[in-house]
Amino acid sequence: MPSSVLITDFDGTISRLDFYELALPHCSKGSVPDFWQGYSTGRLTHFEAMAGIFGQIRCSEAELQALLPLMEVDPGLPAAVAQLHDSGWDVVIVSNGSNWYIDQLLSGLGLGHLEVHSNPGHYVEGSGLVLQPPVGSPFYSPEYGIDKSAVVRTALKHYDRVAFAGNGPPDEKPALLVDAELRFATGWLANNLKRSGVSFHPFRRWSEIARFLSGEAPRP
Repeated sequence: MPSSVLITDFDGTISRLDFYELALPHCSKGSVPDFWQGYSTGRLTHFEAMAGIFGQIRCSEAELQALLPLMEVDPGLPAAVAQLHDSGWDVVIVSNGSNWYIDQLLSGLGLGHLEVHSNPGHYVEGSGLVLQPPVGSPFYSPEYGIDKSAVVRTALKHYDRVAFAGNGPPDEKPALLVDAELRFATGWLANNLKRSGVSFHPFRRWSEIARFLSGEAPRP
């Protein structure tokens, strides 16, 4: 077994855009409740906010699937994953979104074999993308669906080196569990870590991380 693992977020990290950022403006009908306001005030859990947003989707499944390429997954992802594997790194994806779109995108790139921990979801006409809590997962969290920190803590017990990459608020705690040299951040996470004086590697494209971890490129 490889002695190293990169645990990475998906939306906004491997892809440029989050799925919900595309789905809401294209597939919602009428006004949409401010689910993130409910989350920020503590009225909703992160999982409930995501489930509420996905439940606003009213386009057909085919129309929804047509939006997936607009998430702009790093085009260098397949080569980067292969490079990491050749350098002794496993890759594990952790997401508080849904495997409904993650699995489709990965399969289309020939990466369906990657380990993914995310919230199950399925399309229902008139009800949108129905998000389900992953209660059978060892990393289940009522707050987020998937507890990314639990994934990292488990990896730290089994690997010599654990790296983490992310972009949003749910990524902050797991990012702080790994060594600074193996901490990668973009977007909100990068800005917040910088304000807090926490060391990390910034990146623009996910494939930059692979080149750095494999020793091909200097700090991204």
